Amino acid sequence: MGTDSRAAGLLLRRASTLHLQTGNLLNWGRLRKKCPSSHREELRDCIQKTLNEWSSQISPDLIRELPDVLECSVAHAVEKINPDEREEMKVSAKLFIVGSNSSSMRSAIEMACSALGIAQLDSVIIASPPVEDGVNLALEHLQPYWEELENLVQNKKVVAIGTSDLDKAQLEQLYQWAQVKPNSNQVNLASCCVMPPDLTAFAKEFDIQLLTHNDPKELLSESSFQEALQESLPDIGANEWVPLWVLRYSVIVKSRGIIKSKGYIIQAKRRDT
Repeated sequence: MGTDSRAAGLLLRRASTLHLQTGNLLNWGRLRKKCPSSHREELRDCIQKTLNEWSSQISPDLIRELPDVLECSVAHAVEKINPDEREEMKVSAKLFIVGSNSSSMRSAIEMACSALGIAQLDSVIIASPPVEDGVNLALEHLQPYWEELENLVQNKKVVAIGTSDLDKAQLEQLYQWAQVKPNSNQVNLASCCVMPPDLTAFAKEFDIQLLTHNDPKELLSESSFQEALQESLPDIGANEWVPLWVLRYSVIVKSRGIIKSKGYIIQAKRRDT
């Protein structure tokens, strides 16, 4: 194991929380040359490249400090939004909960705002939270996550909030219960090539925007995250680390509809903490 890997291994063995930020993927020359076949593959590539680049730039000060919360990012890829251009940009995020913990949503949004140098996100969509095999997603599963999103709206950290992969019955239940109503619902066209008429009618009646997506049901599994850690930094006890959430953001120039920035932020914890 090289010096870089030894330093990274020491830091990871002492930390209890890992924050991994890719920065703007459009600044990653190597990622641009290779076109990932899926969002899952893209994310895994991002994790490995970020870890490799970060581990090659670890400072002696960081090793002396041995922080409990380890910030893993690549300086040259980080790109904050120019305050003078903020009004021209639409900043959207989709949050994928890996571990069942709604309280971590606030830290995800705050980290995204901090990474981009802004006060609030224009929209946040939550992917359907994980449920046990054989269990259908019900309102009770969504409620704690939606309440956290509502708090973020009330505290002006987020402007609009939306859902993903809800059918008409699920969306209607959430809409009737929620204080802050969903303004959008994503539909995966891989499993549904035509928008269901009942969902379309309900969304039209209550002014909910129906969007499409092609994200996998599970963007990042625990085992996939551990494998990416292991391949980048062998012998660090990768199986001790568990991802809690993944946030994917995009910054779009409103007038031109082009993507100016996109990236991922991940939070993981050691099992024994």
